[in-house]
Amino acid sequence: NIFTTLFPDTHAGGATELPLQPRRREKENPIPASEQAAAPAMASGSSRPQILCVSFNQDNSMFSVGTKEGFKIFDARTGRLCNDNKLGGLNVVELWFATNLIAMVGTGEQPSRSPRRLCLFNTITGASKKDLNFRSTILAVRFSRTRLIVVLQDKTFIYDLNSTRILEEIDTVHNPKGLCAFAPNSEWCYLAIPASTSKGSALVYKASEPELICQIDAHESPLAAMAFSSNGMYLATASEKGTMIRVYIVAQATKSHSFRRGAYPSTIYSLSFGPCIDRPDVLAATSSSGSLHMFFLDAARNGRNQTNKLLGSIIPGSKAISDALDPANHHVIHNIAPAETKSCLAVHSVEYSQNSSKFPDVR
Repeated sequence: NIFTTLFPDTHAGGATELPLQPRRREKENPIPASEQAAAPAMASGSSRPQILCVSFNQDNSMFSVGTKEGFKIFDARTGRLCNDNKLGGLNVVELWFATNLIAMVGTGEQPSRSPRRLCLFNTITGASKKDLNFRSTILAVRFSRTRLIVVLQDKTFIYDLNSTRILEEIDTVHNPKGLCAFAPNSEWCYLAIPASTSKGSALVYKASEPELICQIDAHESPLAAMAFSSNGMYLATASEKGTMIRVYIVAQATKSHSFRRGAYPSTIYSLSFGPCIDRPDVLAATSSSGSLHMFFLDAARNGRNQTNKLLGSIIPGSKAISDALDPANHHVIHNIAPAETKSCLAVHSVEYSQNSSKFPDVR
């Protein structure tokens, strides 16, 4: 397949068509296929460069790893190394779907790799197509087909990707981790950013317009992680405490699910819904405990409906306390990573078992 897009030519005034081709494998990977997917997690050893960032592309088919030497791009299903480029230290490497366009931000160890400069880079030609400079360090970058999101410590920018024209400059609360959630495949390209430094509140924007649509007050403690479902209809949140994970219906700014991860605090590193057309079936989370948690939304929804019917016949106003009685419907896999090791999670597909209609199989 050949991907094409209109993208500004830095040497001319107009837009030119840049062919974006699938990345080719630049060299053989000596690591067996069964071990390749685990290789990035082990790359902190002395024989391998230190990992500075990891992220999946918009359909979770590929992921990138930024190191002190450059970047690597892997096929998420097989772990196959697709691209290995030694450009110097990179704090941000963001893929644009399964094409040769990436956004990267350096560590500042080289003059051309300033942490305040965003480089839109063609991995096939090895050339920069556009550089965007900012007044402070770039903490996060997100892509959709038509939008480019750049997150700084106190500002968030929404760009038109084709023209790289600023559509919105948002003054934000202090956001030193560059926390944000983005739904690139949704019609409105929903964007969520923190709304408070003292509570777990999020502002949700339509990046397509752009415009502010709602504020979601999710937790008493500041936010630590957020993620949209693939269609942008649901937003999952976790606070710095990390004991509860909540799911909200974005259009109504109302809570649909509340899950208890555990009784003791833990830092939630990553959240990911399973792919969905309407309502997601699965929400997965990784934390500083080194465990993987999978929450089954359909099972919780069905269980809550039955619980509410029972409570409604006994206790007036029982909806106010139904959160505490939501079924725990979740599965835990312990020790998938060493404790306190940061992790980046994506659910690529969900399959239902023939032996059970209640819980899907997640592999």
